[in-house]
This record gives sequence, structure tokens and C-alpha cells, in this order.
Amino acid sequence: MIEVSNLVKCYGNHTAVDHLTFSVSEGQIYGFLGPNGAGKSTTMNIMTGYLAPTSGEVRIGGHNILEEPEKARKCIGYLPEVPPLYPDMTVLEYLRFAAGLKQIPKKEWTAMICEIMELTGITDIQNRLIRNLSKGYRQRIGLAQAVLGYPPIIILDEPMAGLDPRQIIEIRDLIRSLGKKHTVILSSHILSEISAVCDHIMIISHGKLAASDTPENLSRLMQGSCTLELTVRTEKNSLEHILTLPDGVLAYELSPSPEAGAWDVSIRMDEVYDLRETLFYLCAERHAVILKMQLSRMSLEDVFLELTQDPDTGKNPAKSTKGGN
Repeated sequence: MIEVSNLVKCYGNHTAVDHLTFSVSEGQIYGFLGPNGAGKSTTMNIMTGYLAPTSGEVRIGGHNILEEPEKARKCIGYLPEVPPLYPDMTVLEYLRFAAGLKQIPKKEWTAMICEIMELTGITDIQNRLIRNLSKGYRQRIGLAQAVLGYPPIIILDEPMAGLDPRQIIEIRDLIRSLGKKHTVILSSHILSEISAVCDHIMIISHGKLAASDTPENLSRLMQGSCTLELTVRTEKNSLEHILTLPDGVLAYELSPSPEAGAWDVSIRMDEVYDLRETLFYLCAERHAVILKMQLSRMSLEDVFLELTQDPDTGKNPAKSTKGGN
């Protein structure tokens, strides 16, 4: 459906997209996830033909976006981060205008526009001026123009930016409904948005593809492990001996605990093992008292923070980066 090969986009000395390669299959909802400044919007603008790449290739439905731009763009419905609306038009006037721009046969306008307004929940406001509508309704109108002509691919750049919680839920439901008939790609830097609606997630960091998998698999991507935190009251040598006995311990760290005569232990273990019961009995046999035992698995947020940290500073740009996407 979409093939991006070795894509590069440079602005002077700054590389916004750095040899990016991925493919998108038909019939799924893909999430394009990354911190602000990661290169998401730049990549989407190249995929839709709004920007030319410095190098590399994008194929939409088998058509090169530079060599066959008209055929490639007919496969795409695009909602940029700021919807391309005309505030002095009514909703119906705008959708008719968009249908004309997309060269949809005029005889199909009425039925198609009515169906799409019903799908996006804007039928009741079709005769209102766009300038008088809320941001949530404007996003719906932007989605409606993206769906006009029923393109097989819908690309949405930050579709929930600036919406209130109720509007976000409504747009999520709308995206899920679009995913039943279209391949949908949406970008965001907000984890909850992506994980709530997407079948597949691509994490972009510093213009590169850091990971690509299902939300569930990404949670196990980094080390295929989980962490067991313990506080054990015993001698250090005895505790170290206990930790060498069970299978599945990949690594561990010991540090003195605030509890008198105890040690804090962080055990990284293979996810196929659950060592809690084994360690309980091993400690009991050696009269080591377990004061705390807590199991934690890496969440999607943990994966995101790990993958998008700055390789030079070790800091996460999601917390500090300002500027474009």
C-alpha cells in the first residue's frame, strides 16, 4: 500500500528525516509516534506530495509520489495538523468545494457528501459558517474532506491536537470507524492516543525509525524481560548465593536498604519465568526475611522513553524538545 525507502530530508545542516524506511499494509490503523521534532510531520508531508525529499523514494499504491503525483495523491485523503478550512464558507459549501478540487464527478457529490457528513457527525451543522464552529467540529470537517472520494489511505497529522477529553474520545471512535474501510495512518506524540486506536505503531526518533510493531509486542521489545524488586533482611553473601540458584535471572543489582540489616534487590528476569514463588521458598530455607516483593513489566511508555532519548545526552526529547514535528 505504502512503501518508504531510504527517505532523507535536510533543511540546511539539519537532517529532519534520516534514511527512513518502512512499509504500510492494507486494512490496518498505523500510529506514527514520536516526540515533537522527531520528523513525523515532515515525513507525512513528503508522503502526501507537499514536500520533496532530499533523497529516497515514496510509493503510494505502486505509484512514485514524485514521478506520478496525480495517481499517487488519488490514493490519499490527508488531514494536516491545521485543517485547510475556509471560515467564510458553510460546511456544505466547503465540502462541495473540496469535491470539486478532488475532481469527483458532480453527479456523485450529493450522495457522497451526505454519506460522509453522516459518518463524521456533521449533518446537523451543514448550513453553519465554519468560523462559528468549535475546534472539535472543525476537526470533523477536516476529516470529512479527507474521506471525500473514498481514498484507500487516510493520513491524519495530529488529529486530536488541542481537543478536550470528550472531543478526543469522539475523534478516536471516528478513526476506528474509518479503519473498517480504509488504511489509516495517524501521527501523534501522545501515547494514549496511539495505543487506544492503532493496530501497529512506528516510533520515530531523530528522524529515524526506532521501532515498528504491535503495541503489545513493543512492550516486550527492549529486553524481553521484567523486573522484580525485593527488600530482603539477611547477610549480603547469603543473598548473593540465593540469587545464583534459580533459572531466569538475567542480572541483578544490590544496594543497602533503609530497613535495618536489609538489602534492596532489583532483578531483571526473562519474561517466561516468574521467580516470585521460587525466591520465596529459597529465602525461607535460608531464614532470609522478604520485606517487599514487587513485579513490574515494561509499559509502552517505558519503551517510548527509552527509544526516544537523546543518544548524546541520555535525556528524553519528549520532555524538552520544542519546534516542528
